[in-house]
Amino acid sequence: MTVKIRPYRKGGWEVDIMIRLDNGERYRERRKAPVELKSAALRWGQQRERHLLKHGPTPKTSTRTKAGAAPRSETKEVPTFAKFAPRFLEGHVYANRHKPTTVKNTKKKLRLHILPAFGGTRLHELAPEDIQLFKGQRKHLANSTVNKLLGQVKTMLKVAVRWRIIEAMPLEIEMLKLPMTAMEFYDFDEFEALVTAATRLDHRMLVMVLLGGEAGLRSGEIRGLEWSSINFRRRLLTVEQAEWEGHVTLPKHDKIRTVPMTERLTKALRKHRHSQGPRVLYEDDGEPLHVNSLANWLMKLCRQAKLKYRSPHKLRHTFCSHLAMRGAPARAIQELAGHGNLQTTQRYMHLSPAALERAIKLLELPSPGSPVGSGDMVETV
Repeated sequence: MTVKIRPYRKGGWEVDIMIRLDNGERYRERRKAPVELKSAALRWGQQRERHLLKHGPTPKTSTRTKAGAAPRSETKEVPTFAKFAPRFLEGHVYANRHKPTTVKNTKKKLRLHILPAFGGTRLHELAPEDIQLFKGQRKHLANSTVNKLLGQVKTMLKVAVRWRIIEAMPLEIEMLKLPMTAMEFYDFDEFEALVTAATRLDHRMLVMVLLGGEAGLRSGEIRGLEWSSINFRRRLLTVEQAEWEGHVTLPKHDKIRTVPMTERLTKALRKHRHSQGPRVLYEDDGEPLHVNSLANWLMKLCRQAKLKYRSPHKLRHTFCSHLAMRGAPARAIQELAGHGNLQTTQRYMHLSPAALERAIKLLELPSPGSPVGSGDMVETV
């Protein structure tokens, strides 16, 4: 059994597989790898070799018939993951108008993980052992990351079933268990240190910190925020779009939300008003913010405030965490943050000592239906 990699004549890499079948026959297969890197092509070839050893080569159907015999119906050939991937992108991802970030991430998952592992496997032949091997080869990745990759495979198979390319799901994909991790955020004194540093360095940085930490905006929502979305008279901010690499889309989950502004945020935005354009924040040269601009600003602030750097998204975590720690109801936090479901919001609620204290105080109330003082001990003579 051998797997050899050599340059393909038209670019890319050719995988040459030689195995011995169960019946003793030698079988050779040569084909172009559906990936670009040599190391990825080798992994793809090794996966294809395991598939051939387990399932054997796919028999070729013949349409030739003897004279006078009725022609046999040709069996529909099920595509491999590599052959199906372009159809999946065109007919599912692009056709359903997925957001640019989703398109980019989907392509990345296919290129770096799914096609190197399953590119040579036909959709209906994916086996549980293949999935387990896929998990084991990615021990260096977080469980949540591996689950996203498995979810992508599952989506591809579901689409194939819906398009009648395969009759049914070939297997049940078991996800990895996700540990309950604490949400990282800036504590109250750390957040105030950021505000102080931003006030000294750049007023745009102050607006960024407050939009994230006191209004809960995501990075793309901060970049895409326009003055027309701000009602100073009523102190309301409407989150109705997000920006990513020049693409303007609806916010995550397509949820437009309205957030009341704190007095500090309102004052900062009034002071920052300009006539550069419709956006609230711009680069020094008047161009729209780059994807990495917010992170670069926050790094400067953390150095100035002598704080550990946390990504701009942690400002949003700070918003939710501070609300929970001050006793805000979970449903209110969900609406203000625009979470897709309450389960996401619940990840912050363990930070709420007020809610826990109220729960414990319930034990001090008299039991239902008991007269006042019925629980007191009475001394008898």
